[in-house]
Amino acid sequence: MEAAVALYCPDNFNGDIIVENNGTSNAMSAPDLTTTLLSCQNPDPTVRTQAEAALASAEQTNLADFFVALANELSAEGKDVTVRQLAGLHFKNLLVAKDDALQVEKHNKWKALPTEKRAVIKSTVIGAIRSPVQIARHTAAQACAEIATIELPFKEWPEFLTTLMENVTGTANDDGIKISSLECLGFTCERIALLPDAPEIAPDVTDLMLTTIVDGIRADRPDAIRFAAATALRNSLAFTRKNFENENERNMIMKTICEATQSSDAKVRGAAYECVSAIAFQYYDKLQSYMQTLFELTFATIRNDEESVALQAIEFWSTLAEEEMDLIDVALEYQESGQPVPPEQQCVGYVKAALGMLCPLLMETLTKQDEDVEIDDDVWNLSMSGATCLTLVANTVEDDIVPAVMPFVQEHIKSESWRYREAATMAFSSILEGPGADAIGTYVNQSIPVLLAALSDPNDLVKDTTAWTIGRICDLHVRSIPEETFPTLVNGLAGKLLNETPRVSSQACFGIHNLAAAFSNDNTAETTGTNALSAYMPQLLQTLLQVVDRSDASESNLRICAFEAISVLIQNSAPDVKTVLLQLLPAIIDRLAQSFNMPVLTNEDKEQKEGVQGLLCGLIQVITTKTTREDIMQHCDLIMTNFLQVLQSKNATCHEEALAACSAIASSLEGDFVKYMTALQPFLMNGLRNFEAYQVCTVAVGLVGDISRAIEGAIQPFCDEIMSALMEALQNSTLHRSVKPPVLSCFGDIAMAIGASYEPYLQLSLMMLLQAAQTQAPDDDEDLIDYVNMLREGILEAYTGIIQGLKDGNRTDLLLPYVDAIMSLLEMVAKTRKNDYDNEVLSKAVGLIGDIASSLGVSVKAQINQPYVMQLLQEGHATGDPTIVETSTWANSVVGQILAC
Repeated sequence: MEAAVALYCPDNFNGDIIVENNGTSNAMSAPDLTTTLLSCQNPDPTVRTQAEAALASAEQTNLADFFVALANELSAEGKDVTVRQLAGLHFKNLLVAKDDALQVEKHNKWKALPTEKRAVIKSTVIGAIRSPVQIARHTAAQACAEIATIELPFKEWPEFLTTLMENVTGTANDDGIKISSLECLGFTCERIALLPDAPEIAPDVTDLMLTTIVDGIRADRPDAIRFAAATALRNSLAFTRKNFENENERNMIMKTICEATQSSDAKVRGAAYECVSAIAFQYYDKLQSYMQTLFELTFATIRNDEESVALQAIEFWSTLAEEEMDLIDVALEYQESGQPVPPEQQCVGYVKAALGMLCPLLMETLTKQDEDVEIDDDVWNLSMSGATCLTLVANTVEDDIVPAVMPFVQEHIKSESWRYREAATMAFSSILEGPGADAIGTYVNQSIPVLLAALSDPNDLVKDTTAWTIGRICDLHVRSIPEETFPTLVNGLAGKLLNETPRVSSQACFGIHNLAAAFSNDNTAETTGTNALSAYMPQLLQTLLQVVDRSDASESNLRICAFEAISVLIQNSAPDVKTVLLQLLPAIIDRLAQSFNMPVLTNEDKEQKEGVQGLLCGLIQVITTKTTREDIMQHCDLIMTNFLQVLQSKNATCHEEALAACSAIASSLEGDFVKYMTALQPFLMNGLRNFEAYQVCTVAVGLVGDISRAIEGAIQPFCDEIMSALMEALQNSTLHRSVKPPVLSCFGDIAMAIGASYEPYLQLSLMMLLQAAQTQAPDDDEDLIDYVNMLREGILEAYTGIIQGLKDGNRTDLLLPYVDAIMSLLEMVAKTRKNDYDNEVLSKAVGLIGDIASSLGVSVKAQINQPYVMQLLQEGHATGDPTIVETSTWANSVVGQILAC
């Protein structure tokens, strides 16, 4: 019997959502919807949960009617404004998602609604923009924009723009209606720009949008309307390429914006400069006719206007510098390929031309520090903006920045005014990146004694910037530091670790970190057994551990900076400090064990505890890589016990660090690691299936590879579950694509470990490899080309490992049915290899050719005797890379033997 079915609705609501016997539904009645929306804000979680469930039920039951009901609620004059706002926001959220796939799904649901229902909904929502209630108008503008985002790119809803244009230009309309209409246009442009793969907006649509917006920004409009119009214009610039190609239209747009920079209202001026910055980014090639005007406007604003506006004017020059950096790089690429630079991609050099006036102006902003602002605060002020811009300028003009800035530095770095001392130091720090060593090196050399003395400056901000500058020097110009000042430098930084403010000590850690990192490519330790750090290692490590224990170590990122400095010191330590590391290891293990007893009363306590545990796991990992199996064997049971306890937390970063540290232990212990496998396996599986925190999944895949190499055949009892998880990862469409190449490569690691026992997994894994091999990238998509190269590396590594594993198990015959498919990948590599700058794909392809030939012999003679095989081998020889040449020579020899048979 067919009967009406009442869906669940909380008892405190006055009605039900009814599914009628004809399969259609009535939307939630107005009183019910009003009550439900308000209940979603109820502090009682039970009431709130019930209300949210009722809304979700209404959505699932009949989406079209639910949209209608929400639109009616939003547009109902006389209703409580809170209810109207909640209705509009819920309407908007039905169409919005952060995840691209979910966003597409929501848009498709809207498109699937009956046309007549959509028309009613659209008419109701756009009508609400004319509400006399400001909050209702504003919310309606947001909801309306979401509908337009879906429909405008497909030339639907022509009434949208004509209605908004009438709202903005109609002389009888209230200013509030004009503002909300312009807001709606701005929201729409902003949302369309974020859509993946959205079609281009038709020119007639952008023309109408632009006409409406420019009308709103006219000088005779009230400030509130001009601000809304300027904001909408900034958001629309991504779609106005055709208009900017037309000189008359471009002149009109630029004239309107430049006039707006002179408004009496600071918000309008700031929004106008945001438009100017957006134009510098989008239409650099169209700026030339306007640069003199923009030069004068921005300089006057930076010098004289209030901070909020001056910041936007500085942003214009920062954007211009970034754009010119990119264009200089593009020009180099064209030069290397012997091609001329297209006119629209040529760098005019506006920043370089403006140096003489721009640099003094920026350095003046550096003296306007806010001494009461903490670095940890979410604050952006004039001196910060000026320093950032100066850094970008230095990277753009390179050596030319030095004579423009160094006179200011030399004049003021010892000034009686702390503001000028700090500004001069910051200016010097800002130009360290960009100029070559020949241009800046002498000044760096001369600066060290001055900077070391300034570490004891009475002003904390000067000390902070000084320590930051020393850290930058250690990072960028360590070879310019005089050898005789090295002890003073290390001791000077170490002396600021314990008793200074957290931000100064944090910068001292940064300096030590960079100083230690400078030894990463130093081969002295390999030949002599020591390096310049060795004498200071015991004291530095001990002091940095004391920093970790400071009561204020959670401020200014101090604890993390200290741990990172310890880690880099260990990584770049010389063999003669191994004794120190072995003394340190038990202390780190003990700290990890004690961390489980840290009290957790708040979320902040929990985050701090888990953060410390992750960092300690990282230290154990780096110590393990610097010691031998015999050195750490006695500690491993305790280490692994602690790691397993860390893995019981629900913190992804902890899991990542603990699993990575397990990799180091496995690589060190080799076969002895097998005793931990049973206890580790559940956590390893959790990591492999953690598709949401894909970094954890990546580390877990790497751990499987390391364990396979370490314990070899002993991994076999765990392989069913591991292989199942790897297959799930490949088949999961939401998993970040960067995880998939290492998953494919992992097949090879497992096959090499278990040999002939890989047979149960062979067919499915080869199918996955063959499927992945079909992925190709268009010529103009650099990111996808790089990804395809990563994918091919993983596939080639997998094939190599599987062939070698089956060869060791005397079962290479299992591969014969798949040889043609494997060879087709090699042919594809030979024909389509792009951007293989390090020849990683080529190297692995050549190695695979040799493995196929040596493992399968004359049975693959026909497949091997192909031009593309010879091409790859010849390209391998031509690289000049000793390792690739050696592999190519071996592969060529094996192939030659087969072809001679």
